[in-house]
Amino acid sequence: MSEHLIAAIVLAAGKGTRMKSALPKVLHNIAGQPMVRHVLDAVEPLAPAETLVVVGPDMDNVAAAVQPAKTVIQEDQAGTGDAVRVAVEAMSTRTGTVLVLFGGDPLIRTETVSRLIAARQAGASVVVLGFRAGDPTGYGRLILDEGGALEAIVEDKDASENQRAIDLCNAGVMAIDAACIEDLLARIGNDNAKGEYYLTDIVGLARNDGLNCSVVTADEDELMGVDSRADLARAEGLWQAARRRRAMDEGVTLLDPDTVYFSHDTILGADVIVGPNVVFGPGVEVGNNVEIRAFCHVEGAKISEGALIGPYARLRPGTEIGKDVHIGNFVELKNTTMAPGAKANHLAYVGDSEVGAKANIGAGTITCNYDGFEKHKTIIGDGAFIGSNSALVAPVTIGKSAIVGAGSTIARNVAADALAIERSKQIDLAGRAKAFREDKAAAKAAKKKG
Repeated sequence: MSEHLIAAIVLAAGKGTRMKSALPKVLHNIAGQPMVRHVLDAVEPLAPAETLVVVGPDMDNVAAAVQPAKTVIQEDQAGTGDAVRVAVEAMSTRTGTVLVLFGGDPLIRTETVSRLIAARQAGASVVVLGFRAGDPTGYGRLILDEGGALEAIVEDKDASENQRAIDLCNAGVMAIDAACIEDLLARIGNDNAKGEYYLTDIVGLARNDGLNCSVVTADEDELMGVDSRADLARAEGLWQAARRRRAMDEGVTLLDPDTVYFSHDTILGADVIVGPNVVFGPGVEVGNNVEIRAFCHVEGAKISEGALIGPYARLRPGTEIGKDVHIGNFVELKNTTMAPGAKANHLAYVGDSEVGAKANIGAGTITCNYDGFEKHKTIIGDGAFIGSNSALVAPVTIGKSAIVGAGSTIARNVAADALAIERSKQIDLAGRAKAFREDKAAAKAAKKKG
């Protein structure tokens, strides 16, 4: 039904000068994802008919980051009212609810936006999202009438002493009846110190028209806006704390929760154990009954059921860990598939490789996958055993159940069940170690006398 249509407008034109960065504010990451994408992700489950992101001139990087959402350019950047007007002019939705959100509010939740929409659909023409502030100084106050409806938004600098005592503050996010938004926006003035058009003025205009305005509240932390690097760090901390709680609620054991860092898209199975100081980058999926020990870094990797990872392991993008695989301390994998039961327990680099089921990679092994120009592949067959301190010069294939002797540099394919050894001949000089020490001691003594 048309009254239930939703259009979302995300304001993302601000340069974020307090960030002191060439990167637009909304592109700074929380949990490995730009802040503006967190806002879009919060809206997506509500299935908006259209989503428009307002950007400033020369913000092609923001436009690229928000695809497939449509972008519109706010040329003059004359305030939030002007930004919404630019978006509404480009919007096809003319019935239902228009959401206005901010690209620098990365912690806002779908549930909160849904309550905002419900209040609008219940009959309010304008619904404002508010919060009870621990310290309301600097925030616009939401003034309610005797019946609990929103009467006005008063900025801190314009508030009376009694109004400053109010702790119900404006978060900026709104849900507005699409049928009246154009008219309200057209009547916003710019008679203020900055000469800007403020979206908050539509509340007074709507009230003067006899329209109903209301407030929906949420937690202050959820509605925090990020305007500085300090804000960014605080938002990251709040996001991580919430994600840790969710992980534990879903059956994950975090041995030292405060030291584990998740990405926005981390997927964890049941009965996963995560040790201290583990970092998950983007693109990680972990199956059931996996243990990831301390000081591991995992990014772009899939880990199957029963695997044991770490401590001090690094799994880079393109890595797929099969069932019951063991990856031990100081092992690095990149773009590599480890079949079920394979092991690399100590100090190895395996890149651009396929490692067969129950193969064993010894300590100090490296796959020499890069020749300075191109990457090449190493294939290690099922049940193969790679001795310690071996170098496998790709492209190379080690056959099923083959053995590579410790200390070998293998540059040719090894057949199945073969033993490959590549070493220089060992030479033993009887008594030479003793003579060497005696010669050195005599020379040192002579030097002291001299």
